[in-house]
Amino acid sequence: MVLLSFFLQVAAIGVFRQYHTRPGEDNFGFGFEMGRIGRSIALGQGFSNPYGGNTGPSAWEPPLYPCLIGGVFKIFGIYTYASAWVLLSINSLFASLTTIPVFLIAHRTFGPRVAIWSARALAMNPYVWYWSVHWIWDTTFTPLMLALIFLVSLKMASPKMEHWLAWRAWILFGALWGVGALANPTMLSFLPFCGLWIWRQRYKRGLPSLGGIVLSSFVFFLVLSPWLVRNYGVFGRFVFIRDDFGLQFRLGNNKLADGMLIATLQPNLNKPELEKFQRVGEIAYEAECRRQAFDWIRAHPGRFALISMKRFFYYWNGVPRPTDSRAPWDFRSSLFLASSVLAIWGLVFALRQKRPGAWLFAGLVATYPTVYYFVYPHARYRHPIEPELFILAVFLLSEVRSRRPVVEEVIAD
Repeated sequence: MVLLSFFLQVAAIGVFRQYHTRPGEDNFGFGFEMGRIGRSIALGQGFSNPYGGNTGPSAWEPPLYPCLIGGVFKIFGIYTYASAWVLLSINSLFASLTTIPVFLIAHRTFGPRVAIWSARALAMNPYVWYWSVHWIWDTTFTPLMLALIFLVSLKMASPKMEHWLAWRAWILFGALWGVGALANPTMLSFLPFCGLWIWRQRYKRGLPSLGGIVLSSFVFFLVLSPWLVRNYGVFGRFVFIRDDFGLQFRLGNNKLADGMLIATLQPNLNKPELEKFQRVGEIAYEAECRRQAFDWIRAHPGRFALISMKRFFYYWNGVPRPTDSRAPWDFRSSLFLASSVLAIWGLVFALRQKRPGAWLFAGLVATYPTVYYFVYPHARYRHPIEPELFILAVFLLSEVRSRRPVVEEVIAD
């Protein structure tokens, strides 16, 4: 399944000419801010200039994927078809490899039948491929890291794990969280729940955790430390991984806010904003955006609460897309909503049946999306937890199917 999925995704890149990236705005659509930083890296300007021009050193994005783009640009050329082919193929590889932890997670929690169908559903799903072959971003690497973290967490809670393997697992746990955070720090919202769940499971089985928690935390900060030290040296202040929260918060909370991204306020689409960014610098610009967003929220608390509820709905239903149709219903997001309903329904079944790891699934679903309810939603923001949602949906369908013969037998009697 891994090899076939990878082959089909790479074929899709060629058949649908996805390597023809959007050339407008001086190729900004090729990786967006990460692509701009990758270009600066390839040109020898370091990790800088997320919107072009000369705005100096940056922490606007987490470091891993822009550095990958920069390395590919250095070898295959800046904004070339060859670079697009390589980056999209790497994305496809990440997506295909995610099939392995999905199978192992589902096998451990719901059994072999759910495992094989969950792996098939992920590996052969065109919706999953869309993010691999269309977006030059960390959109496929983050799901892989979260799935690996989820799998390691399940193994660490097992009473069968030998003592020396437990220590290696704690080290791996800290390292995976560190690497994941350097790719997408949003996943850290799941870390407290995940750690507490592991401690709770081990405590119920009489297994020690304190030493492992200390070791894992040390490894986590050890992985992060080079980037944090770099940020402090560059900006003269502590910057935890990235510093663009103020802009992202303002893009969802402003006088035009309606629960979605107000893209016209982004510096790449708004010349006065770009000039301000260049004039005051990255740190001051982020602080000013954050101040404006909080000022608007304080002045309109009711409006903020309302649009936050709408963002919650859009996250699970899909963001409305512009249309000229006058039809009262728009069914374009129906499949997106249906997949959310199936997954959450499957989670309820798992909790009621007290399946192994059910509460870990619940913690992921409850914590990971939280920040997007207060910033703005996007379809790709659900994609990092898609592997676990697939497992829950397949589990639900398997339960319905397994109960069907029983119901038919009762009716026949």
